[in-house]
Amino acid sequence: MNFPAELKYTKDHEWIKVEGNVATIGITEFAQRELGDIVYVDIPSVGKTINKDDVFGTVEAVKTVSDLFMPVTGTVDETNPALDSQPELVNSDPYGAGWMVKVTVNAADVDGLLSADAYKAIIGE
Repeated sequence: MNFPAELKYTKDHEWIKVEGNVATIGITEFAQRELGDIVYVDIPSVGKTINKDDVFGTVEAVKTVSDLFMPVTGTVDETNPALDSQPELVNSDPYGAGWMVKVTVNAADVDGLLSADAYKAIIGE
C-alpha cells in the first residue's frame, strides 16, 4: 500500500496535506480498501467550522457507512465537486483526485498528527 511521506495521518485513517494555512483532507488507501467500493460521499458545506476529532461527513460503501473525522480544527473552504458524480475516485486515487475537503487551519495544529511510518505501525503495515 502507498502512504506518501509528505502527508500526515490520523488513527481514524484520514490523511492531511498542509500548504500554508490550507489543508487538503481525505481517507487513506488502507481505509478505502477496508470499506470496499465507495458509492457515496457526504461532506459538509463550505464555510462550516469543524472542530478536531468531530465528524465532518460520511463515506458510504456497498455494505457500510463510515464517519469521517476532522484531523484538525478548521473552516471548510472547498469540497471536492467531482465526488458528487464520481465517488469511486476515493478508491482509485485516494491521495489525489479522491480528496474530500480543503480547510483553513493553523498549521501548528498538524504537529500532533502521525507520520507515514507511525501510521503504518498502527495498521500493521
